[in-house]
Amino acid sequence: MNDLLQIIGDRGRALVDWRRPRRPSGRALGELADLLLSVPGEASGVARARELLDGYRALDYAGRTSFFRLLVETYSADRSDLGGAAARFLEDPSEVNAKAILRSAEPRRLELFRRLNFAPGGTADLVAMRLDLLERLPNHPEFWTLDDDLKTLFQSWFNRGFLLLRRIDWQTSAAVLEKIIKYEAVHAIHDWDDLRRRIDLPDRRLYAFFHPRLGDDPLIFVEVALTGDIPSAIQPILDRDRTPIEPGAATTAVFYSISNCQKGLQGISFGNFLIKQVVEDLQREFRDLKTFVTLSPVPGFAGWLERERSAEVSSVLPAETRPVLDRLDEDGWWQDAAARDELSRVLPQVAAWYLTRARDRRGRLADPVARFHLGNGARLERVNFAGDLSPKALRTAHGMMVNYLYRLPDIEKNHEAFVNDRKVAASSAVTKLARGLPAPKALVPSDA
Repeated sequence: MNDLLQIIGDRGRALVDWRRPRRPSGRALGELADLLLSVPGEASGVARARELLDGYRALDYAGRTSFFRLLVETYSADRSDLGGAAARFLEDPSEVNAKAILRSAEPRRLELFRRLNFAPGGTADLVAMRLDLLERLPNHPEFWTLDDDLKTLFQSWFNRGFLLLRRIDWQTSAAVLEKIIKYEAVHAIHDWDDLRRRIDLPDRRLYAFFHPRLGDDPLIFVEVALTGDIPSAIQPILDRDRTPIEPGAATTAVFYSISNCQKGLQGISFGNFLIKQVVEDLQREFRDLKTFVTLSPVPGFAGWLERERSAEVSSVLPAETRPVLDRLDEDGWWQDAAARDELSRVLPQVAAWYLTRARDRRGRLADPVARFHLGNGARLERVNFAGDLSPKALRTAHGMMVNYLYRLPDIEKNHEAFVNDRKVAASSAVTKLARGLPAPKALVPSDA
């Protein structure tokens, strides 16, 4: 299909004889956008779309910002048409007039994006365009409508029905394997030998979602370890000298790394589909697998705790815990037996409170990984002290890690309770830990 679109695009360029400006500008691309929206021919339309995307790619930072501003100001819905449609609906609230309102309310740029998507490589270019847009949103909040339009289209184009699940192994093409190394966001893959230990041993698996229009560029992938129990630390899983076990002897599947690959698809959820699909595939392959858990980071914990410790009065931390938590400021505290012993009695309590009760300014759970797994219907099973002593984990989570349990009969119930009632499904052990600290007196703000 991509080859066919390329042929159509090449033929269309010959038909339209369009010359790209040497120095493209947002305004010049606007003229090309008008032509694209008005052209009836498919071949010439594909060619125009490719020319516009090539022109956008050639713009500098200011030029792309100017193009986004043009899309917001010029390609929004026609308010006079919308007002007329609304007036006709009020006079006659028929289905025909209701649909007329929907058509009038749609911004012209939505149709522009649809036509750009027809170009060879158009989908990938639009995903990259949204990444440019996301980088500008903090300084240009007026672009939020443009981002909302792209997100709406992506939610349709990247729905589960279009996603392809593939197992990645040592026979997978080098182009894909290189992307896995590049995109790994949780536990860095240091070299090809490291990658091989994660995908080519009998008790290891890696699965990825792909989309037909993005070719061999994955959307998201998950790394799985088959083990005999629920792990409390990442080092034994990543250890280069470990002895593999026979997959048939494994009772537990551990999802120890989930990496989103396309930053331009931020806010489009794939992980919930991925985990559930992988659970089903593993159950079919290994009948004795009974337990499905994660070994997850706690990326917002250290920042949240620092703010609580810096507060003159904390509603969370009892006064007696302050001297113990001050040991976190000591260089190499994790190598000091006394410091580790003291912190092992306090830090899990604080982490359990943070994971189950701390909220951000929007009223959501403060930790993004907790929101993801609990929103998928998992249960917060265990908090692990010194689970990851890598520099990144010490900096972001003071070495804490978490197990989220996916118990298939409870997933839907846990999901509904979390989404509708904000209830956090947690094991009795985690609940007991969290009770060791004060109940929240009010919303606890967090920037996590």
